[in-house]
Amino acid sequence: MRNFSKHFLWAVVSLISIALVFSALFQQKEVGPEKIGLSALAERINAGSVTGIEVSGDALSIALSGDKKASSKKEAEAGLTETLVNYGVMPEALSKIDITIKEEDGFKFWMSVILPSILPVLLLVILFSWFFRQAKGGMNQAFTFGKANMKLFSAGKGKVTFQDVAGLKEAKEELEEIVDFLKNPKKFLDMGARIPRGVLLMGPPGTGKTLMARAIAGESNVPFFHMSASEFVEMFVGVGASRVRDLFLTAKKAAPSLVFIDEIDAVGRERGAGLGGGHDEREQTLNQILVEMDGFERDTNVIIIAATNRPDVLDAALLRPGRFDRRIVLDMPDIKDREEVLKIHAKGKPLAGGVDLHRVAVRTPGFAGADLANLLNEAALYAARQNRKEVLQNDILDSIEKVLLGPARRSRSISEREKKITAYHEAGHALVTACLKDADPVQKVSIVSRGMAGGYTIKLPMEENRLKTKAQFLAELAVAFGGYVAELFKFKEVTTGSSSDIKQATGIAHRLVTRYGMSEVLGPRSFGKSQELIFLGREISTEKDYSEELAGKIDREVNLLIDTALKMAKKVISTHASALEKIATTLIEKESVEHDEFYAIIKEFQLKPVKIK
Repeated sequence: MRNFSKHFLWAVVSLISIALVFSALFQQKEVGPEKIGLSALAERINAGSVTGIEVSGDALSIALSGDKKASSKKEAEAGLTETLVNYGVMPEALSKIDITIKEEDGFKFWMSVILPSILPVLLLVILFSWFFRQAKGGMNQAFTFGKANMKLFSAGKGKVTFQDVAGLKEAKEELEEIVDFLKNPKKFLDMGARIPRGVLLMGPPGTGKTLMARAIAGESNVPFFHMSASEFVEMFVGVGASRVRDLFLTAKKAAPSLVFIDEIDAVGRERGAGLGGGHDEREQTLNQILVEMDGFERDTNVIIIAATNRPDVLDAALLRPGRFDRRIVLDMPDIKDREEVLKIHAKGKPLAGGVDLHRVAVRTPGFAGADLANLLNEAALYAARQNRKEVLQNDILDSIEKVLLGPARRSRSISEREKKITAYHEAGHALVTACLKDADPVQKVSIVSRGMAGGYTIKLPMEENRLKTKAQFLAELAVAFGGYVAELFKFKEVTTGSSSDIKQATGIAHRLVTRYGMSEVLGPRSFGKSQELIFLGREISTEKDYSEELAGKIDREVNLLIDTALKMAKKVISTHASALEKIATTLIEKESVEHDEFYAIIKEFQLKPVKIK
């Protein structure tokens, strides 16, 4: 109805505009020869002041004595001579006048007579035809709601293969088997082997699930249909199930083929667990997917590939053998994989000779493939803004901090006191880090504001660590309190700058006790059960499965861990006050200190790393 009103308004405006144009074309202008009536014309003819008259239809162009002009209009469907005689013109006077008849040409005839009468009818016909087509299109659209809006991948320019996917060696080996089956199904069928009906790609956002699907399409050279799971569901009941049927029917006709459903958790979430519970359109769509996948014949040669970053919320029926019976995890890349990813995304970018991608890989733990691609893109954009032809190492390193924390806010106006507080705060973090054996080495310390942070200290492990010990957590706690203690030591008071550090430390200490079982008093036990709102995908509450007595013990253990870390931070700051001063002074002067320079500063103080007990 809204679109109809908009189109109708445009039609009315168009008609009015056309009418105004033609009105302006056919309207006689007021400026021109003198206009006289027939009675005045008769008087002038009798007086002998009229030398000639030109008749064009009903219009009269009159030539007067002295080369003057006048115009008039005769009566319709009446002769000029008869009209003038009736107005009292003497035949003798009329015979002295040269009267000529001017015939209208074809164009003017059509424009002045036929077109004004035909044009409104023609415009109405065009208008109603247009409205009819709109209405017909709306009806056709209504009947095509059940058609799947799938996209057929065509291998051509921009083709992606496994060579374009860095790392993920095990995942590619699993998927190469799928590709081999599509190319040579007889080899497997002769052995009595049954190829998996569905492949589920699982992993955090940005790890390359969609890219891997595109690589499968490029390697297999078979029809590849891809569709987002969110495109199945509409406001109309039954549309999702209908689109699922249409998708699978099209894939069966094109077999051997691949079907890729992205973000399948949009329709594949556990049934009966939503806000509305029960039977809804999303569940109907999921039921149809289950039926279609389980109804494949052995020789159909259609494989379903789905991607999700929330495998924990998927319905159990979707994951059973016979449906998605092969699940492939695409994890975060390690340092070696990150370097390979950087090399791939560095293609086409003019990197300077001194760029070390291994160093970049070391500085980017926890970065997914998409993060690394964005990192190099930001570096290239920065180099272009500086009107340089090459991307430098510092461009990439600065982009790491931009991706992590946000753009540098160098124009932010701060007082000298605030700058000094920030310098000592970050110096405290860095000093405690350097003095603890189980802490990761400092990579950079800066008091340049980025995002919401007034300053930052980057510390990164020398090697990949997927497991962490209690000693490492305690060191992390002490480092978190380093800024707090430094402020208290230097200024005898603390600021709000430590609020995020305190929050982080409290969370770490609580997890050590309640989740990781690292409390000597409480032992290896987990406390509390998290409950998630499955359709929102977030934790909404924690069920308390322990007594009030245990709650008190948990609080005491958390406080003990925090106190231990706080005491260690205070000991480091008070023992190495001169090193704190040197680091803070350097930060005030230079604003940023890199890894090599930082350890050169503290070298003279001969700091001995200690372990928190």
